[in-house]
Amino acid sequence: MSTSVHDDPLGRERAHLTSSRAALRAMREDVEALDISDVTANWVNAEVLSRQIEERIKALADLSDTPLFFGRLDYLHAPGAERAEGAEGERFYIGRRHVHDGDGDPMVIDWRAPVSQPFYRASKKDPMDVGLRRRFGYTGGDLTAYEDEHLSDPQEAARTSKLLQQEIERPRVGPMRDIVATIQPEQDEIVRSGLGGTVCVQGGPGTGKTAVGLHRVAYLLYAHRERLARTGTLVIGPNKSFLHYIEQVLPALGELTVRQATVDDLVAHVEVRGSDEAATAVTKGDARMAEVLRRAVYSHVRMPTEPVVVVRGSRRWRVPAYELEDIVRELLDRDIRYGAAREALPQRIAHAVLVQMERSGEAPDDRVQDAVARNSAVKAAVKEVWPPVDPAKLVLRLLTDADFLAVHADGILDEDEQKTILWAKPVRSVKSAKWSAADAVLIDETADIVERTHSLGHVVLDEAQDLSPMQYRAVGRRCTTGSATVLGDLAQGTTPWATRSWAEALAHLGKTDGVIEELTAGFRVPTDVITYASRLLPHIAPGLTPVASVRENPGFFDLRPVTDTAEVVAACEELLRNEGSTGLIAADARIPVLAEALGAAGIGHLNPGEETTAETRLTLVPASLAKGLEYDYVVLDEPRAVVDGEPDERTGLRRLYVALTRAVSGLIVTHATPLPSQLTQTLLSNSTEMPQIPSN
Repeated sequence: MSTSVHDDPLGRERAHLTSSRAALRAMREDVEALDISDVTANWVNAEVLSRQIEERIKALADLSDTPLFFGRLDYLHAPGAERAEGAEGERFYIGRRHVHDGDGDPMVIDWRAPVSQPFYRASKKDPMDVGLRRRFGYTGGDLTAYEDEHLSDPQEAARTSKLLQQEIERPRVGPMRDIVATIQPEQDEIVRSGLGGTVCVQGGPGTGKTAVGLHRVAYLLYAHRERLARTGTLVIGPNKSFLHYIEQVLPALGELTVRQATVDDLVAHVEVRGSDEAATAVTKGDARMAEVLRRAVYSHVRMPTEPVVVVRGSRRWRVPAYELEDIVRELLDRDIRYGAAREALPQRIAHAVLVQMERSGEAPDDRVQDAVARNSAVKAAVKEVWPPVDPAKLVLRLLTDADFLAVHADGILDEDEQKTILWAKPVRSVKSAKWSAADAVLIDETADIVERTHSLGHVVLDEAQDLSPMQYRAVGRRCTTGSATVLGDLAQGTTPWATRSWAEALAHLGKTDGVIEELTAGFRVPTDVITYASRLLPHIAPGLTPVASVRENPGFFDLRPVTDTAEVVAACEELLRNEGSTGLIAADARIPVLAEALGAAGIGHLNPGEETTAETRLTLVPASLAKGLEYDYVVLDEPRAVVDGEPDERTGLRRLYVALTRAVSGLIVTHATPLPSQLTQTLLSNSTEMPQIPSN
């Protein structure tokens, strides 16, 4: 005897999914059918409106393998006036975007809406007026299971959500996916923090800090769409591979307008073709360089020694040198941008002339003042007193002219530091110079001294621990009137100038009032793996709280001595027999040897950032590019070589910590040489009982 859909809860939920998909399709078709021919006054308006319609159509796309909703909330009571979104007996399906039927009634509620918040925050202790929370399980895009929590039932004990655990541990193939179905209360609190404040998130491997940052962008765009549409949003990542890895998260949440870039992209005033020694890069990245550059820029201002004589008709108007000097000093005292002051100077001189005209009985207006400001004598005086400054040329002079640098670095950089940043060979021009990444940041700083950098509404800065103070300043000036979300892990700082504290980083960013949050629950890295990697923490980040994995599955972990690369390849083949992606991580110098060995074995592989497919699931990853990436299974080749590949041991151990924590389900460490001694020491603080994932 067949069961009707009314007697089958899973069948009813599947029917709602089918209806919701149909409603979403109808919403998309309604937008596609819009005729804007009668509402656009000109081609410019038509173009803007057409683009907005195209973006709306894209945002309404139904991704067949992505669940349209992942949860349901059933409220207990009809909310009062302060909670007007619910009603007695009303239920809400929580999903990635809002969907309504033909009458405008909601079928799926956006996860960012206030009424969705209890899905992430409600618990047995605080049910938030929710009687039942239902989670859905999917296989591909098909709804295959559900799981209920009766939050108001005191007889039902709190328990671990199996569907939540399965979603967290689901194998990963392809780019990073959203975590909208698995956001935890402490993560949700950060995601929903207001636009006005800057938040800094310290999070160890697998704590979800990157996902939290991206979901915070999506939430802010939902809550403050009009404002951020005007001011713009930006996600900054450490490299192109990382940005490619995360680029599908926001589109999956319906957000298509967020720009992504690296710090190098932001400061690309010149072509970077050179590199610096570590000591040189550290000095160039020091915040003290900002004052050196400021001095160098304003050194171009010269106090006037001659009067300005303006001829108009038969009259000659004379502005004496002492009056010009007062004008120049007043502009300097105002501490405005060099370029803005230079633009104001001719108007100030012209105003002095107009004062004389008025005293003589004339009645000049603004047009006369503008004409005087454009007078050749005034232009010549401005060029002499306040000449234009080309940022790249100024930095080039500082780096090649020892005397010029000595004057402006006096009392800031000592002689050894000055020698460290001076170029050994003269350079003919800006174009022929082999600029380094640190040089480009100096040019960007100089450009901001001359002309104010455009500020965005919100900036997300990921893997922030690797930035120099000058790079922080470069990011900070792009959100001077906005806010920021800073994401990172002090233990994963792998540059010689890595951040020592988040308070210091926020100061360089210009956000001293930023709130520092810490995530310590690990959702990605298995227990055995994170416990082993945490042995390095006392040596790389003393005092930092070790990540406690909340994974029920301890994961696969093996230390494996080998004699040659063939055994490393064999370890890869072993892991490829499992479902999901595999990464082979090695010291950069070892990559060519391993690539040759994989080729000889007939195993295809990808480069970091390239999307895995069913046919090719192995990625060969230089240790320098591993940060931020993750794979279901990892083979880590020669830990000692990873450490030795860095300029100092502490940086090398931090690089190793990153490499050890890229695995989601299993890790094999292969080594022909002895392991670093720090890995043979047990971390006692990580021997406590493993916490369970919260049921909410």
